[in-house]
Amino acid sequence: MFDTVAMSRLTVAAPVDRMADVLRECTNLGCVHIESYTNFEDGVNVGHASDSEEANHVSALLAKVRAAISAFKPVNADGPVPIKRVKELLEGSFADELQKGLDLLDTHRDAEAELEVLDEQIHLLRRLEPLNMDLELLSGSSRVEVYVAETKKSSKAANVFGALLQKVELAAAPGIVAVACLPSEGAEVQMALGELGGKPVQIPNMGGTPAEALKSLLAKRSKVEGTMFSASEDAERWARNNGRNILAIHEYLVKEDGIHTAPTQLAVSGQAFALDAWVPTDKAGAVKAALKDFASHMEVEAFVDDHHHHDDDHDGHDDHHEPTPPVALENGSVSRPFELLVGLVGRPAYGTFDPTFFMMLTFPVIYGLILGDFGYGLIIFLLGVYFGTKPFAADPVAKNGITILKWMGVWCMIWGFLFAEGFGFVWDDTGRMGDASPLAGFYAWTYDNITFPDFWTDTLRMDYTHIPFHRATSSIQEYVLLSVYLGIAHLMFGYILGFINVARAHGILAAFFEKGSWMIILTTGTVHIYGFLTGEHAVLDLTPYAVAMLVGVVCLIIGLAIYEKFGWAGGIIMGPIETFGLLANTLSYLRVMGVGVAGVKIAQVSLDMGWDLMLSGGGVATIVLGLVLFLFIQAFALALGILSPSIHAARLHFVEWMGKFYSGTGRVFTPIGGRTLHTEGQS
Repeated sequence: MFDTVAMSRLTVAAPVDRMADVLRECTNLGCVHIESYTNFEDGVNVGHASDSEEANHVSALLAKVRAAISAFKPVNADGPVPIKRVKELLEGSFADELQKGLDLLDTHRDAEAELEVLDEQIHLLRRLEPLNMDLELLSGSSRVEVYVAETKKSSKAANVFGALLQKVELAAAPGIVAVACLPSEGAEVQMALGELGGKPVQIPNMGGTPAEALKSLLAKRSKVEGTMFSASEDAERWARNNGRNILAIHEYLVKEDGIHTAPTQLAVSGQAFALDAWVPTDKAGAVKAALKDFASHMEVEAFVDDHHHHDDDHDGHDDHHEPTPPVALENGSVSRPFELLVGLVGRPAYGTFDPTFFMMLTFPVIYGLILGDFGYGLIIFLLGVYFGTKPFAADPVAKNGITILKWMGVWCMIWGFLFAEGFGFVWDDTGRMGDASPLAGFYAWTYDNITFPDFWTDTLRMDYTHIPFHRATSSIQEYVLLSVYLGIAHLMFGYILGFINVARAHGILAAFFEKGSWMIILTTGTVHIYGFLTGEHAVLDLTPYAVAMLVGVVCLIIGLAIYEKFGWAGGIIMGPIETFGLLANTLSYLRVMGVGVAGVKIAQVSLDMGWDLMLSGGGVATIVLGLVLFLFIQAFALALGILSPSIHAARLHFVEWMGKFYSGTGRVFTPIGGRTLHTEGQS
C-alpha cells in the first residue's frame, strides 16, 4: 500500500509460429507490460503487425466502434458484460446493429448540415423580401447586369445616383437597393453603391418572389428539422439500448487489436522471436505456469536495484542503460480514489513511496481546515452524492473525483462543527442568533466540558482551550499557530519519506546528507524560533539549537556538493539560499489561516448585507432584496469555497510537501490488453 508494486523481468523466447499464442496468453493474464525492442542487430528486427483477414476485420470494426463511442458517449452503469455474451454479439448481428447507429448519426449530421444551408438561404431571402421582385429578374442576364446591395442609406440612393438614374433602373426599399443597367454602366453603378456603403447580396438560384421562395424554404426547413430531431431521438434510444454492449465490445476489440499489433514491440528473426516484459512479482508464478507450454525459453527475475549511488559513476559516465520497471500502484478500495490526485504530478518513481494513502489522510483534512463551514460542507457532500447518481459517475475517473469531493465535504463539516460555523453564521451564543441558535445549548456544553490538553496550551502556546474554536475572532492567534505547526509537521513527514527513499536507492549516508540535513535544520530552526517568540533569547543568539542548525546547513552543503552534484562552489552558494527556501515553505502554510479567515469574512458579508436587511423591519421589497443579496453572496462564497481551498490544499501537497520526497518520473504500468472494466472472463 505504501510502496509501488514490486516488478519482475520476464524474458520469453519461442518459435515465430507460437507468437500469437504467447501474445494471447499474455493478454489473458492482464499483467504483462511489454518493453519495445530497440536494440537492433543483424538478422533481428521488430515484427510486423498481423495482416490476416481477422486482423483487418478487427481493425475496421474497432474504428467504427470508436466512432460510435465518440459520438454517442455511452455509459455502463450495469457492470461488466460476460465475455461469452460479447462473443455472441460479435458473431451475431452486432455489426448490423452498429451500422444502424452509425446511419442514425449520418442522418442527423446530414440534416444538421442541410439546416445550416437552408438557414443561410432563408436569411438571404429575408434580406431581399422588402424589394418584392422576382428572383430571376434580380439574377440579371447576359445583356443586363443587376446589382443588389444592403445599405443603411437606401433612402439617399436617388440623390447619390443623380444623373445616372437616366441610364439605369433603381429599386430601393428600407435597408436594400437593386440596380439594373447595361454592362457599360457597371463601373459607375458599383462606385455609386460604394458611396452608399452598400454590401453586395448574393441572389439565390430560385424562382418567384422572395416571399414565395421563403414560404417554400420554411416548409422544407420544418421537414428537415423534424428529420433531425427524429434521428436524434432514435440515436439516443440506440445509445441507451446498446451503450453497455458497445463499451464491452470496444474493450474486447482493443485487446484483440493489441494482440495483432503487439509483434511490432518484439524482437523477431527468421525463425524465432523474443519478448521482454515486466510482470508484478506476486504474479510471476501464474505467468510462468501460463506460458510454459508455448515458450522454448522463459525466465522471470525479480528486479533488484543494488546500485547505491546516483546516476553517474566515478568516471562521470552512465553505464546503466537497463530500463527501470513500470510503476503499478496497489491501494485499498478506500484510498484508491486518491490515486487521481497523485496522478496529477506523475507516477512515483519505481521503488519509492506511493503517497496515495497519506493524501487520503491529509488533503481533505487541510481542505476542511481552510473552508471549515459545516453548512457548505453538507452541500459539497450532497453534491457528491448527486453526481454519483449521474450516468457519467460510472467512469472510473469521475467516480474517483466524486469520492474525493465527498471526503472534502465530510471534513469540512467536521471542522465546521469545531468552529461552530455554518452558512456564515456562528452557531453558539456569541453569534448573530445568540441564545436563539438551535445549537447554542450544544456549544455551551462543549465549552464547559471539552478543553484542550495542557500540552496544547503550555507547550504550543495555544492559549484558547475550548470548543468551539472561533478562528476568525477570539482564536485567530491560535489559528495562525495551528497553520504553522501543521506546516512543520507536514514538511517533517515529507523529509522522513524522502530520507527512506534516498536510503533505499543510494544508501544511508546519502540519505543523511540529502534529507537528514533538512530534518536537522527544520527541527532545530523551529525550536530556536520558538525560543525567540517566547522571549527566551534573541533571534541571533548562538543557542545550542542555532549551532545545531548551522551544523545542518553544513551537512546540506556537503549533500548538495557531493550527492546532488552541485560542486563545492554550488553547494556553498545554494545551501544558505535553500535554507531560507525552507522558511518560505513553512510560512506558506499560513495560507490555511489567510484563506480560511477570508472565506469567513466573505460569508459574513452575506449576513451584513442580506440577512440583517431581511430582519430590519422594512417592507416586502426590503425583505426580497435582503433575501436575494443573502442567497447570491452565499452562492458566491460557496463557489469560492469549493475552488480556492482546493487550489491551496493542492499546492501545499504538490509543491511544499511532495517536493521533499516525490519524483513523478515513473512509467505507468500498461499491460497488453489494457484494463478490464466492461467485460468479465478471459478472452
